[in-house]
Amino acid sequence: MIIAVASGKGGTGKTTIATNLAKSIGEGVQLIDCDVEEPNSHLFLNPNIENSEKVYVPRPHVDLDKCTYCGECATICRFSAIVVVKEHVLVFPELCHGCGGCSKVCPEEAISEIPKSIGILEQGESHPVGFIHGRLTVGEAMSPPLIKAARALANANGVVIIDSPPGTSCPVIAAVKGSDFCILVTEPTPFGLNDLELAVEVVGELGIPSGVVINRSDIGDLAVKEFCEGRSIPILMEIPEDRQIAEAYSRGVMIIDVIPEYKGKFQELYATIRDKCR
Repeated sequence: MIIAVASGKGGTGKTTIATNLAKSIGEGVQLIDCDVEEPNSHLFLNPNIENSEKVYVPRPHVDLDKCTYCGECATICRFSAIVVVKEHVLVFPELCHGCGGCSKVCPEEAISEIPKSIGILEQGESHPVGFIHGRLTVGEAMSPPLIKAARALANANGVVIIDSPPGTSCPVIAAVKGSDFCILVTEPTPFGLNDLELAVEVVGELGIPSGVVINRSDIGDLAVKEFCEGRSIPILMEIPEDRQIAEAYSRGVMIIDVIPEYKGKFQELYATIRDKCR
């Protein structure tokens, strides 16, 4: 089972939910931090890193001695990563998604692919939780290939918790696509509601069942609850504002380690999701 933990905005407590859920389930669980631009699950899990490897994506290189400037490469590229202007070929590596289409359609075989490192994957363990995260190279624009590489290492025989990037753009879709269930973490504020609405639309388009966890549930107003009731979206868990939790977070300590009764609540959260996925 793959459970993605996502949020329409940053700062709602997505990583808090993902790490505490993984530790509460325990044996046979794997956490994959797909927030590769700013991974921080390791700050709470303190894993022992056992393996590190670079991730590469192909980038086009044009042999101008062979190129006839026909423009076929530019026509197929949806992202304008390669452009032909008269007798000039412009390549924009930061826009390239590495699909290889330009090299395949070139009638003169003038385009080759050069591998470029975009980041690293690190694997390890925070007993008994298996751990994987990606680290995108600073300045690199394309995170989805690194996210997909991390997802490809998911354990097919256990429970996988995906700590997704915040927002609703391409990196989020790369992280949550193919999940069995998505936990949407929000807070009861106007900003929280606005971004929750966007996240609900995304997982709906992807056909992923979802439920909501409301963090800092006793601040703000009732608009988030009313939205969930109106859309028949289950509220799976509520975590009230608590100074003890905030102080633990600031020290990189998980909720279940400072308030042990929360371990049972996260286990109940997992049981509810498991029942919904049957």
